[in-house]
Amino acid sequence: MKHDSLLDADLARTASAFAALGSEQRLSVLRTLVRAGRDGLRIGDLGDRTGVTGSTLTHHLRILVQAGLVRQTKEGRSILCTLDFDAVRDLSDYLLTECCADTPDKDHTHG
Repeated sequence: MKHDSLLDADLARTASAFAALGSEQRLSVLRTLVRAGRDGLRIGDLGDRTGVTGSTLTHHLRILVQAGLVRQTKEGRSILCTLDFDAVRDLSDYLLTECCADTPDKDHTHG
């Protein structure tokens, strides 16, 4: 079965995002940014809330940024980290988009 190259690119991007979440610390960082909302957090505050600091936090953030789940912007001498809510929603949708597609009643409810 031949796949459309756009679908392959989407699949690769989605797999990369899920792989980025394959660490307890990165998942904790992401969850903390979800809780912070659209305003995000400065790196120091993010480290304080997660207990992940220094080069370890920088490493995890780099992976989350490369996966397209987190954005970083420089504000003066600080770096602000914000969640890309659309990207995270896309991951959720990816998991649920075909929910119950193979059931006899074709009921696509999630609950």
